[in-house]
Amino acid sequence: MKKKIILTGDRPTGKLHVGHYVGSLRRRVELQNSGEFDKIYIMIADAQALTDNADNPQKVRENIIEVALDYLSCGLDPEKSNLFIQSQVPQLTELSFYYMNLVTVSRLQRNPTVKAEIQLRNFEASIPVGFFTYPISQASDITAFKATVVPVGEDQMPMLEQTKEIVHKFNSVYGETLVEPEILLPENSACLRLPGIDGKAKMSKSLNNCIYLSDTAEDVKKKVMSMFTDPNHLRVEDPGKVEGNPVFIYLDAFSRKEHFQEFLPEYENLEELKAHYARGGLGDVKVKKFLNNVLQAELEPIRARRNEWEKDIPAVFEILKKGSQVAREAAEQTLEEVKAAMKINYFEDDALIAAQAKKYAK
Repeated sequence: MKKKIILTGDRPTGKLHVGHYVGSLRRRVELQNSGEFDKIYIMIADAQALTDNADNPQKVRENIIEVALDYLSCGLDPEKSNLFIQSQVPQLTELSFYYMNLVTVSRLQRNPTVKAEIQLRNFEASIPVGFFTYPISQASDITAFKATVVPVGEDQMPMLEQTKEIVHKFNSVYGETLVEPEILLPENSACLRLPGIDGKAKMSKSLNNCIYLSDTAEDVKKKVMSMFTDPNHLRVEDPGKVEGNPVFIYLDAFSRKEHFQEFLPEYENLEELKAHYARGGLGDVKVKKFLNNVLQAELEPIRARRNEWEKDIPAVFEILKKGSQVAREAAEQTLEEVKAAMKINYFEDDALIAAQAKKYAK
């Protein structure tokens, strides 16, 4: 029976925010604790982060520990999930080099995620080659660990499709070697892409519109109370727009029935709250206060765990060091299989050596 293996991760360019949490982190913890998977690899993608931060390695270096602390505080358990650093697994780079021969420049240019990221960073004609080819690097990460499932946000779907194409191409040219992964999206559609608190389409560190997992309770409250809502909902009695309203999108992603029982018992559920807001008579402040209570309930255990881990940073680095060793061993096995399929395992192929010796025997 084929093993069930997860590979996923994040770029260490800053602390992780609640968009990361509902988009993938919360699901990762659920999957980790489900007992359904044989192996779970969680990668801190520092090499990928350097593709557009090459002139600022200190930023990436310092954020390794931030991401690791966010992982551990969310409930990722090093006894159940293998946490590792991408750059400490050199086999991934070698796999990327071989996969580059299977992808055209025009195909990379058509990748919607790459196009969007290039536009976001204003690279235009000066695109670093490493950044341009990061879908290939991502395919290397996924296939190195024979991942069968990759839990990511909706914006990463084109990257997974590119990985599948590379797997198909490699297997058709060199024989069945690589495992094709399946994407696993959040079940709650509101979690696919959480907007920024300013109403912008995406929560982004560069836009400074995030609620971070490590924010204090006071910071979270300030950010929630400043959130963009329906600009036409000027008075309490005015009908309000629920669709596209960030406050309600966050409630879709976070609120549960027990939150209403605890914090807003006059409403049975979110649908009742939405209906009241839509017909008028419900102010933004009341809804925001409820959202703040919901978020505080979700984030408080995360903050408490982070506080404990922050007391022993050397232990966190030891977890990453051990995890990286395990990752190297797994990736090395895949690399050996890839090189054998490509006929470039010269020194391990006894039949080749014997045949060549016989050919040139006098």
